[in-house]
Amino acid sequence: MAAELVRFARFDNVEPERLRFFYYTAGSGGAGPTILATSFLLLGEDVVAYNKGKKTKLKPYSGMLTIDFGKGVGKRDVYLLNLPEVRSGHEVLGVPTVSARFGTSPFFWNWGMDALASFVPARILKDKIKVHQLVRLFDPIVRAVDGIVGERVSMRVDLECSNGRNSTSIFTHRRLSISVGNATAAFALAILEGVAQPGVWFPEQPEGISIEARGRLLERAVFGSTNFVMNKPAWMVETDLKEVGLGIYI
Repeated sequence: MAAELVRFARFDNVEPERLRFFYYTAGSGGAGPTILATSFLLLGEDVVAYNKGKKTKLKPYSGMLTIDFGKGVGKRDVYLLNLPEVRSGHEVLGVPTVSARFGTSPFFWNWGMDALASFVPARILKDKIKVHQLVRLFDPIVRAVDGIVGERVSMRVDLECSNGRNSTSIFTHRRLSISVGNATAAFALAILEGVAQPGVWFPEQPEGISIEARGRLLERAVFGSTNFVMNKPAWMVETDLKEVGLGIYI
């Protein structure tokens, strides 16, 4: 999604300046211990972001923003995390300013993540054995809450360009587990069709998926989504939008 936003901008001879990734998952997204373990481990890492080409390190689960994920999800609080697409967005796509944020629900899980990042020493959060002990402690509670909040997932990518042009893409699915399966199958089919190379690549690299095949990959990956929008102004996708007539929205 990010690679396509950048491609659209450069096709119009506009240079991308700022790329921001936002993620929301209800509860653990049905992933249980897996997402708990990875989240706790990430809380032990400094957040790497890029500001006008300069690499910066920030406190994990800081920098809260309230982001509108569009219909079916609405506005959610998201926090800085150290995610790999920040580096690849900067190095592969060549965008000078890049960051990524994540949030969950209910809201008190975010408070708990913030507390862990603030008060638990990083050396403990980097210790896989201790993290798995924490996961075993919290897993029954998380699973109980998952049964109430579900496993909805949403991703939003925002791109700001040199001429003031802003564009947004959003993907939302009711079930994280199914959406992950669809995306995995889409890449497997791309390999079988010869438009993605075997191996380990960032998705935006030509070896990960050829530029010409990205559209088809996205069609397959978003199968069953409740909301999928590509390359639109933010005001067209946010939940407060209302039509007052004659195609005019406020």
